[in-house]
Amino acid sequence: MFPEMGMVGDPVFYLSEYHGNDIMMISNAWINWFWMSFKKDGYVMGEVSREKRFLLRLDQGLYDKVASEATEKNQSVNAYIVSILEAAEDNINFEHRQFIGRVIPGKQIFIDSGLVSVSGIYYRYLIDDNAKVDKHADYTVIEANGNILTLRKIKE
Repeated sequence: MFPEMGMVGDPVFYLSEYHGNDIMMISNAWINWFWMSFKKDGYVMGEVSREKRFLLRLDQGLYDKVASEATEKNQSVNAYIVSILEAAEDNINFEHRQFIGRVIPGKQIFIDSGLVSVSGIYYRYLIDDNAKVDKHADYTVIEANGNILTLRKIKE
């Protein structure tokens, strides 16, 4: 900030050039940064032995959106992306990995039994808007909870 005064890590940095109040503010800022860098499991962000670093390329528009949301949440872009990935990891289960987004032809939905065939396995189903099943339409799985799939008709 003040190159004439020197910076931390700069060989010209001398504490004697700062007044007592400045030193206290620098000390408090460092302590706050240090404690905020701890995660819930005791892991310290930046701890090289537990982190995997890699290059992530984003187009400028996407980066601007991510940076804006990170700023709103008072996080760095890196910390914000990590928090999104951690939240997504918690919500993934077998049903979501296998079924969400899959397209099912209406002829695979058996109205009489209340079952739908997906890859040769039968599951109970719900239609998201409670409409009648159209045998000539395609449906997509929008939710999976145990052995119950929620289907939505794909608009033509």
